[in-house]
Amino acid sequence: MSPKDTFFSHKQSLYCGGRILDFSQPRIMGILNITTDSFYHGSRLMDTEGILKSANEMISEGADILDVGAYSSRPGSGGIPAVEEIRRLEMALDIIRKTHPDMLISVDTFRPEIARRVVNDFNVNMINDISGGDMDPGMFDTVAGLQVPYVMMHMKGKPSDMQEHARYTDVVKEIILNFSEKLRQLNKLGVNDIIIDPGFGFAKTIEHNYQILKQLDAFHIFNQPLMVGLSRKSMIYQVLGSNPSDALNGSTVLHAIALMKGANILRVHDVKEARETIKLVGKTFIQ
Repeated sequence: MSPKDTFFSHKQSLYCGGRILDFSQPRIMGILNITTDSFYHGSRLMDTEGILKSANEMISEGADILDVGAYSSRPGSGGIPAVEEIRRLEMALDIIRKTHPDMLISVDTFRPEIARRVVNDFNVNMINDISGGDMDPGMFDTVAGLQVPYVMMHMKGKPSDMQEHARYTDVVKEIILNFSEKLRQLNKLGVNDIIIDPGFGFAKTIEHNYQILKQLDAFHIFNQPLMVGLSRKSMIYQVLGSNPSDALNGSTVLHAIALMKGANILRVHDVKEARETIKLVGKTFIQ
């Protein structure tokens, strides 16, 4: 399949925040980490001034969705209690909703009780679950009840031990089989607005990550919107011998490849650069 066949060719849509979110063009999800220990230092936000500044900047640069997370999922992370996760989220969501009441907001959580709280109290429009329901089996029923779009990511184990589970015979085939079963479960519960994310860096070696990227178009078998989280990850800076702060150029390169293979959503730290990438790749392969 050629880049022209995949880029902009999957026009699925989701009902999100009272509107239709279509994918006639790829969308950008901007990352807001309300944490002290996320892997990229530049994304750590713990005060209302910093949160508002980052949210304003991402929105002005063209973010379609803000993804707010308070639980660091970097490899080896020990996590935080639910009470601390919701405290951080409430601080961030309160300021964002007051200043940008119509912005589409996703919350990155695997805890059903937090999903319910943020949707009901802050009109959050989407739940982004790094564990795809594995860290709490109650999440599928919760999302079905909330009737909001659900980002289902692939991971094995927990952030604290996931790299110990990075063992596959065929990584792409095994992720596809995993998604197939979970999509069946979600559809039975009446959940149809689902975004799939193969989980770059989550229980994957660098070699696994590049194999997934190479075969990314295989995930279109599900006819669901496809999200990628490549931004500033170790699969970039370890190959280049640098660090997350110096991984913007590498992120842009991999985002371009993902777009040419049909990615519908780029989850990024750097919105302006992602928007430019979408524009230039689209100019190359559409016109």
